[in-house]
Amino acid sequence: MEVLSTAFLLFLVLDPVGNIPAFLAVLNHVPPERHTRIIAREMVIALATLILFLLLGQYILAALQVSYGSLGVAGGIIMFLIALRMVFPLPKGAASEDLDGEPFIVPLAIPLVAGPAAMATLMLLMAHKPANWPQWLAALLLAWAVSGAILLSAERLGRLLGKRTLNAIERLMGLILTAVAVEMFINGLGQAYQKIVHNP
Repeated sequence: MEVLSTAFLLFLVLDPVGNIPAFLAVLNHVPPERHTRIIAREMVIALATLILFLLLGQYILAALQVSYGSLGVAGGIIMFLIALRMVFPLPKGAASEDLDGEPFIVPLAIPLVAGPAAMATLMLLMAHKPANWPQWLAALLLAWAVSGAILLSAERLGRLLGKRTLNAIERLMGLILTAVAVEMFINGLGQAYQKIVHNP
C-alpha cells in the first residue's frame, strides 16, 4: 500500500493530464510521425533525472547543508504553487512558447515532467526512510509508466476528452495536491521546530 500511495502522490506531482496541452503546444510544429519518439525519449530523460535525485538527493542535501525540515517547507511551497497553477491555470505558460526545431530535454523532460516538486518529493522520501529506496524506486517507476502512457496518448486523449474535461481533471488533481502540499509544509515546520528545540 505504501508503494501505491507514494506512486499516486508522484503521479499527481508529475501531472501528466495537465501536461497534455503543453506537450501538444510544444510538438505543434514537429512532424506528427516524430511525436511518439520524442515523447518516449523525453520521458526516459525525465526518469533518469528523477532516479538521480532519488538516489543522490540525500548527498546533495548534505553537501548544501540543507536540513530535512527546510526541504519539507520548500517542497511544500513549491508543490502548493504548482497545485495552485493547476487549479487556476495561467492564460499562457512558459511551456507553450513557440520553439524552433525539435524540443530536447527542455521543456518536456525538464521541467514539465521532472520538475522541482517531483525532485523535492523524491529527496524527502529518501530523507525520511532511506532504507526504503527500493519501494520509492518502484513507486517512481509505476507513476512514470502511467504518466508516460497518458502522454504518449496525448493527441488521442485531447480529441476524446476535450479541453473542458481535461481542465476539470487537472483542477481536481490540483485540489488533491494542494492538501498534500499543506501536509508537507506542516511536517517540514514541525521538523524545523524540533531541530531548533534540540539545538538552540
